[in-house]
Amino acid sequence: CPASLAAPLTFTMLQWTRVYKGNSIFWGNASLDGRLSHLLEGLNVTQVLPLEPPETWARRRQDVNTYLLYFRQLVQLFSKERPINYTQSLCCRLGCQLFPNGTAHSFYEVTLNGTAFLSFHVPNATWERRWPGGDAVAAYAEGELMKWPKTTQDLQHFLNTTCVDILRAQSTRTGKQSSRSHAPLVLGLILGTVALLGMAVGIFLCTGGRC
Repeated sequence: CPASLAAPLTFTMLQWTRVYKGNSIFWGNASLDGRLSHLLEGLNVTQVLPLEPPETWARRRQDVNTYLLYFRQLVQLFSKERPINYTQSLCCRLGCQLFPNGTAHSFYEVTLNGTAFLSFHVPNATWERRWPGGDAVAAYAEGELMKWPKTTQDLQHFLNTTCVDILRAQSTRTGKQSSRSHAPLVLGLILGTVALLGMAVGIFLCTGGRC
């Protein structure tokens, strides 16, 4: 449905990963101002809206494929060391909103098996545990994610700057267009997958709270 004039513009990415007996299945999507912009099915990412030229998009798509393949191989390695005979389901939801008064809000939330697991506090680039009882798995995953610039400062920059700039360009689409080239929207999917790498370590090496 068309957004209300008072409603914020929103860019949202959803990524699901299901793991069972060492096998990983990926799917997800991204939407820009209520319009589907990207689809993720298995290792294949499709740009639904022509937001990047073909040659640029081809590079982004290959980057996503590489990260997903790496994650799949990592899970296979962990499952050999510590088999898990039940399904694990991870969901990442991230994006940003631009309000009519010019203010913005960004978010990144992760659930594990339908329960809040971790969230990213964008203003100070820190991960926070949401798992009930402060489980050791969540604590370990939080520690792993806090180690790397790509899952802290880089993620903060994407959510606070790149994502919001995308929405600012959309808000002026009926007027003069910005001369700046489109930012790599798929970076959000890549960062989501990198975050999952950190969580995979915690989940598969700390199953049952044994790290």
